[in-house]
Amino acid sequence: MVKFILTDIEGTTTSVDFVYKTLFPYFIEHLPEAVAEFADDPFVVKCYADLQLWAKEERQQSLNESATTQLFIELTQADVKQTTLKALQGFVWRIGYQRGELKGHIYDDVPKALQNWHQQGIGLGVYSSGSVEAQKLIFGSSIFGDLTPYFSFYFDTQVGAKREVSSYQKINQAVGHPAYDILFLSDVEAELEAAQLAGMKTIHLARPNTPPSVRFTTVPDFSAIDLQSL
Repeated sequence: MVKFILTDIEGTTTSVDFVYKTLFPYFIEHLPEAVAEFADDPFVVKCYADLQLWAKEERQQSLNESATTQLFIELTQADVKQTTLKALQGFVWRIGYQRGELKGHIYDDVPKALQNWHQQGIGLGVYSSGSVEAQKLIFGSSIFGDLTPYFSFYFDTQVGAKREVSSYQKINQAVGHPAYDILFLSDVEAELEAAQLAGMKTIHLARPNTPPSVRFTTVPDFSAIDLQSL
């Protein structure tokens, strides 16, 4: 019996294009002005210090503020899953959501499925490479309104990379259900494999432009998920 559903965002609940054609460009365009406006904000100061330390340790680079801003932009363009970058992206996107310049894209089939599962007493959580804040912003300021009341857990790369078995083991411990009672939804087979090796049930989402999987149960959208068959 499925007692908890863990879902990916990009390519699963949300269009990949929203991330690459809306969120990333927004961050790149608005980062300089956000840093100028919030230069003394402790969170921004820490993000810059953390990325400078990362650059020194990983790339043997010593960066000033301007070069750090440019590195944030370059890492975004390359879609690098770097924790400090993801945190600062969430900070800048929050400004956009608050100004009404951003609305989180959610596929049409998702809200009803979330509502149905929630009403059945099934726990719901999110696991994405985007920061927890970015996750809450997408669902909290979505085109369908605030969907965050459906979710009880949010996980990002703080628990580990999405293709590592240990990440799903940590999530399993956090939600408090046996792994075999947890269902993970994703469009990425490597993530599904890691979750499966951790003992979880899995379903592959074949959204537009995502080919069906030959290794995992595949559905086109959330309305096609049959929990009774798992």
